[in-house]
Amino acid sequence: MIRGIRGATTVSENNENAILQATWELLDKIIAENHLQAESVAHIWFTVTSDLNAAFPAKVTRSFEGWDYVPVMCATEIPVPGSLEMCIRIMVSAETEKSQADIQHIYLRDAEILRPDLRLTDSKKSV
Repeated sequence: MIRGIRGATTVSENNENAILQATWELLDKIIAENHLQAESVAHIWFTVTSDLNAAFPAKVTRSFEGWDYVPVMCATEIPVPGSLEMCIRIMVSAETEKSQADIQHIYLRDAEILRPDLRLTDSKKSV
């Protein structure tokens, strides 16, 4: 079954290092928590809010060994007034035997407010 695995994080400034470091942390956690292998991933969408333009977050995928051929794409989020700023989002489409309820969606830093109902966010994981 192909499942969508979501995640998001934020950065405090619009620079390449901050964007790539935060994206690496988020993708690494998504991969680890969902036991993903590159061969099971159909593609990954990365989006950023319009205030982030210093780097393509998808670039970080190539730093994971064996992930060279995973198709990736970047886009800009819809600029809804009042929405979370400085935010990077990821949608991984992967083949897995996990049920929807067993997928581990990852929300880090200020992005935790996007999905407080999910059990795997920084603050809820340690509970």
